Amino acid sequence: MADLTDIGCCSCFSFLRKPSVPARQPREADGILSEDLLKRQSAEDPDGSFYTGDDPDVSFYNGDDLDRSFYNGDDPDRSFYDRDDAEYLHGSDDGPPRKTSEDIIQSRAQNGFACREIPVKETKKVFRSEDENGYKMVNQYVHLGKIGSGSYGKVVLYRNIKDGKLYAVKVLNKPYMMKIRVVRSETAMTDVLREVSIMKMLNHPNIVNLVEVIDDPNIDKFYMVLEYVEGKMVCDNGLEEATARNYLRDIISGLMYLHSHNVIHGDIKPDNLLVTSTGNVKIGDFSVSQVFEDDDDMLWRSPGTPVFTAPECCQGSAYHGRASDTWAVGVTLYCMISGQYPFLGDTLQETYDKIANDPVQIPDDMNPQLADLLQRLLCKDPGDRITLQAAAEHPWVAGDKGPVPEFFCRCGFGRRKRNDFREEVQ
Repeated sequence: MADLTDIGCCSCFSFLRKPSVPARQPREADGILSEDLLKRQSAEDPDGSFYTGDDPDVSFYNGDDLDRSFYNGDDPDRSFYDRDDAEYLHGSDDGPPRKTSEDIIQSRAQNGFACREIPVKETKKVFRSEDENGYKMVNQYVHLGKIGSGSYGKVVLYRNIKDGKLYAVKVLNKPYMMKIRVVRSETAMTDVLREVSIMKMLNHPNIVNLVEVIDDPNIDKFYMVLEYVEGKMVCDNGLEEATARNYLRDIISGLMYLHSHNVIHGDIKPDNLLVTSTGNVKIGDFSVSQVFEDDDDMLWRSPGTPVFTAPECCQGSAYHGRASDTWAVGVTLYCMISGQYPFLGDTLQETYDKIANDPVQIPDDMNPQLADLLQRLLCKDPGDRITLQAAAEHPWVAGDKGPVPEFFCRCGFGRRKRNDFREEVQ
């Protein structure tokens, strides 16, 4: 299963036609469907060199064909994070115009909805140095070594000399990110800006916390300083039922909070679920997440990772983000219990066909309550699929602890929405 978890983000391939018959190839796959397209490695970085070592080949980013237009000529000291270029902050061409995540979040803040009591620190200057032991430093952070790689960059472990704590820092190269188009009107850097704007508003014990953003307009690097979580969910051989239940309760709690704040994660899977030393799960990686207004969670851009993609997301039309996240929870639970994916083909096309058409295989000896929950989470029809709220009360999830409780955040945004809805009904 370790190799299978590298299956890449399906937003790189866009949508497939409704797969009630064998699905056609995704329109952005250049007519090629092979095992290579199921991997995380991108076409823009064919040798994967960006992920090896601490410093990528600088010459790759300094080529004459590089679009460096983000250095704003009218205001050279302006941070890249502060730019308001419509090409990078407005919605994609794949759906009707919508407010950006930043616009929606700013609107909420103006109306008093702020979960975080302490805002994310924003730093506009980078100072490079070394500590007394010769370790490289970025501002007050001491470089300890690379701990992982994402779709577009690396994750490095740093120690803050001021508080002595460890932090996981996403290190991204702005010019490189500007070269990668994820949809016609958005680059990979658009996703980073959206990820930051979303994480700036979040505050929940089961969600990874964004601590600081370091964006110096005079350097190419962009840093996201995140709380460090010791482990990652590993389901290769399946988990004990009690452990899977505890993990699922944390996932449901964090995801219900996100949905109540109109945030769709879009890529729920074991790789994005970090486990603390005390066994608590924290949801991470908001790189493909989206924010919606009011109660309209209809989305157009295809979400996350192919084997975790809901059937309705393979059909070439808009879909409900909350229901697609719930499906991904079902696939994750299946992986936790069995150590296998419920739907996996030899190619991307075959994988989508199986997701859309094949029934989920439930072992005969499985706990009946668990089997019922999996069947309801992995219901093909999003209208009949169990909701997260209902899953939180399901007998298998409740166990001896009772239903997963609602998290009462500082801003009360979710409760205000429900109250407004009740008043409309009355």
